[in-house]
This record gives sequence, structure tokens and C-alpha cells, in this order.
Amino acid sequence: MASHDIEIAPVRVESGFVAGMSAAMQSLENVVAEIALTNIPVLLVGESGTGKEMFAQRIHRLSANGDAALVKIACASVNSANFASELGLDNNGSGSNEMASFRPGTVFFDEISELDAGCQRTLLYALPDGDLRPRRGFLGARVISTTSRNLDEEMRAGRFRSELYYRITGACLRLPPLRDRKEDIPILVESFLTRYSAEFGRPRPSLSPRTLRRFLDYSWPGNIRQLENVVKKIVALGDENLALPEPAAAPVEVRTQLVEARSYSLKAAARAASREAERGMILEALARTRWNRKRAAQELQISYKSLLYKLKQIGLPESQTE
Repeated sequence: MASHDIEIAPVRVESGFVAGMSAAMQSLENVVAEIALTNIPVLLVGESGTGKEMFAQRIHRLSANGDAALVKIACASVNSANFASELGLDNNGSGSNEMASFRPGTVFFDEISELDAGCQRTLLYALPDGDLRPRRGFLGARVISTTSRNLDEEMRAGRFRSELYYRITGACLRLPPLRDRKEDIPILVESFLTRYSAEFGRPRPSLSPRTLRRFLDYSWPGNIRQLENVVKKIVALGDENLALPEPAAAPVEVRTQLVEARSYSLKAAARAASREAERGMILEALARTRWNRKRAAQELQISYKSLLYKLKQIGLPESQTE
């Protein structure tokens, strides 16, 4: 067995789990809590860096077999010659290697679309097809899979077997990219600051409102993984300016409108400057109160409802309440 293909995941995942407070992530958490108690196979779909492996571990830990091992198989690294043994099945269909001895509660197929045709055929035979009676070659562990590809397109192109798709998709959960849930950025940043300050033995830094604004304006093509790496660098280097991502450029039409507004109307420029100043004050208050909206509203001497309205205006949905 190639040791780099199978990984026995660490059991301690609960303490480091942070999903977010956005409506999308709260809804996803509710679904995870329900399906984790069943044994149905789960497919997690999302862009690279959106936290698919984190949710796979979450489902495993919340399941009835959460104390058993979670075995991760990196699908890009296996081939049809050794895939049966990677699954813990020898040529006679019986568990005979290290994976079988671990008695995994869950087998986690990372990027399942990377399996070649031979591996797909082997896995299809190993998965239950509705007949739960024990048989040789049967993979008894729960199956959780992830993909960053569109499996519908992969099936239409003939690169992924439709029968296998239906076997691994008892429930299909789609993880939104970070750019679609920017209201979760502050709580994720807080979590990463706390984690890496403790891990590196460094003082926990406080980020400036300018940095927080940069985080909220940035598109994060690498999603949560990219945000985590940036915060890790800030803690390690002790200087937020050395690790900040480049700000996302405004679209041409937006830049043109801003130039025109400055050219034609002093009032329009004054309104834009006022909005930016107000935005900065709000973010500063939220940074000081660690994103406690009620305390921030008190500091700003406005009502809580007014703060929620202003947060919506600057692109932070009002649904994230205390």
C-alpha cells in the first residue's frame, strides 16, 4: 500500500471547526447535523479551498461511528492496479490490509472525479446498490466524497460513470465560495488569529480597519484556504501590510462612473467621500467590539436597526445578527 495515498485523519476536529454565521452556512450546518446521524453517502461540491474536507470531517465526527477512524483516499494518487487494496479489499473481496485493520467508520474520497475508469469500476462494485445483505467485495464504511468539478459535465463527456455518481450521492451539499458569503470573513479571521497566535506562541494581533476593509473588498479566488494563509502570515510576520492580498480592481465601467462623477459634480464626490468615511467608522467600531453589532451601534450612537441597514448598504447582509 502506498503510504501517501491513504491518510488516517486526526480525530480532533471539533474545536477548530468554524463554519460561519451567514444564512448559507447556517442552513448548511443544519443539513449536516441531520444527515450526519444517518449512514447515507455524501457528496460535497465546491471550489478549491471552500472547506470540503473540513465538512467531511465534521460529518464523520457527528456520526454514530465518529470515534472510529476516518480514512482519506487522495483519488488523484491512486491507480487501478492498487485501488482494491487501498479500499481494504484483496482479490478475494475480503479486507486484508492496513485499512481493514483500522475498521474505518468513514472512507473519504478526496476529489473523486480524479479516479480513472478502472478505479471507478472497482469502487462501483464495492459500494452498496440498495441490497444491504453482506457480500464479498462490499465496502461497509460510510462514504463521503468531494469534487471541485462539475460531475454533470464529466458524465456527459464520458469521464465519470453515471452509476457511480448515483451511488455516492445520497446527499449532495454545495459549499458556497467565500466571495458569496463575505459576512463570514470577520469570524473566520478571528478564528485564524486565535489559532495561529497560540500555535506560533505569538501575541494575538489586532487588525486595523483598513485591513478589514481590504479583506471585505477582496474577491478571494482561493477561498477560505487563501484567507487562512494570509492570516497565518500576518501572525508569523507580525506585520499585516506584508501579507495583505492585492485589492480587487474595480470594473472599468465602475471606474468610469467614478471619474465622471468627480468631473461633473462636486456634490457627488462629497457624497462618495462621506459614504467611505461612514463605512470606515462602522468597520472601526466593529473591529473594536469584535463584531458585536449591538455594542458597535452603541459606540456609534445609532440604533441597532440603523446599523443593520448601513451594514447592508456596505455589502454585509443584515441577517448576521447577535
